[in-house]
Amino acid sequence: MAGVGVVVTLAVAGWLMWVLPGPQMGAVLGFGPVDGVVSVNRCYEATDAEGYTTGTDCTGWYVPRRSGEAAREIVLDTAADEYRRGTEVEVRTARGRAYELSGSAVFNFGTAGGLLLVPFLTLAAWLFACARSGTVENGDGYFLLSLVGLFAAIVLAAVAGILVEIGTAVF
Repeated sequence: MAGVGVVVTLAVAGWLMWVLPGPQMGAVLGFGPVDGVVSVNRCYEATDAEGYTTGTDCTGWYVPRRSGEAAREIVLDTAADEYRRGTEVEVRTARGRAYELSGSAVFNFGTAGGLLLVPFLTLAAWLFACARSGTVENGDGYFLLSLVGLFAAIVLAAVAGILVEIGTAVF
């Protein structure tokens, strides 16, 4: 039964990763071809639901590269820079928003992905240990492992974001 729990836990984790931060993370990291170009109209400091700043968002006119798709107004989420009016930025789209490679976006979506995956992976590891031994294992070490994993996810996302910022500044 614990073996089935491992498979179900990993399947749910993968599904949640794909449904929640997956498409945005793929767009931010540049998977796939460029979808189009945004001509920036204005940029502003974006805030989350609690009022904390989440970086710079820009609004602008999106012109897709694919024929048959209509041009429209779009939000460039977590922009790499506060662009001047008229600046053209190549973007990838996900869920009706435009994304480009930026350190703050990598940090935001990397943290979301890590904080989502770590509890599921820890639960799967504990269930796997239970399945191997045939008994219910003590979960104290796995709880500690999950706390360390959550901290490591935030640190790794921060390091990745810093590396992306350095890379975009240099190249």
